[in-house]
Amino acid sequence: MATTPQDPKKGDKPDQKPDLEQQMLMREVDEAVRTDEVSGALRKYGLPVGTLLVLALLAFGGWLWWDGRQEAALEQQSEMVVLALDELEAGNLDAADQELALVDGEISPAALASAKLYRALIALEQGRTEDAVAFYDEVANIEGAPQPMRDAAKVRLVYANYDNMQPQEVVDRLSGLAVDGSPWFGSAGEMVFHAYLDMDDTESAGELAIAMADSTDVPETIKARVRQLAGRYGFDTINDVEEELESMRADDGADASE
Repeated sequence: MATTPQDPKKGDKPDQKPDLEQQMLMREVDEAVRTDEVSGALRKYGLPVGTLLVLALLAFGGWLWWDGRQEAALEQQSEMVVLALDELEAGNLDAADQELALVDGEISPAALASAKLYRALIALEQGRTEDAVAFYDEVANIEGAPQPMRDAAKVRLVYANYDNMQPQEVVDRLSGLAVDGSPWFGSAGEMVFHAYLDMDDTESAGELAIAMADSTDVPETIKARVRQLAGRYGFDTINDVEEELESMRADDGADASE
């Protein structure tokens, strides 16, 4: 008995329908699983995540509030310094000192250092050397203050109190600043140079004098004083004789005009 041939175009259709239904069913199952996972995650982590978000927002708001207060306080500190400088320029030293005493270092170490440097100047102007030295010492040890301010305080402290200090103490305080490349090489170096001489350490004094004479960071007036004194101890610190003679002529001319 002969079999009836099947149409190849229609032969697979009955088998495809169940496959399509199965695929649609699998998609619905996947979507249901994903929805259930998201819901579970929200139930499990929603509260902690929400709490962290709230805390983060509160922290950010707190930081904005703190920053605003810090800025306002810093402006107030700056105004105090400006008012004190106005009093200082007017010659009202006591009033200026009272204004500067109100500056608080917790807000701005730089403002506190500036205030104490001015208070030291006022103390020196009023003949209160001990108070000035105390202010300079405080500035030199203010954590967070700009290093140039702290270095300036060290130099001024020694300058104001040199006669009451031991030579070794002068060297210990200023040796780090009495080096080539330092903006304080001239003033600090000259005091360290004298301290070496006071200790009869002429070798160290001579080496320092030569280094100062060769440095471009040391003012010519300081170089001239150091060269003159170093020469008495037999140290030749003059590299260019003609230049030195010209400098001496210029100094003599300036003295004569005065």
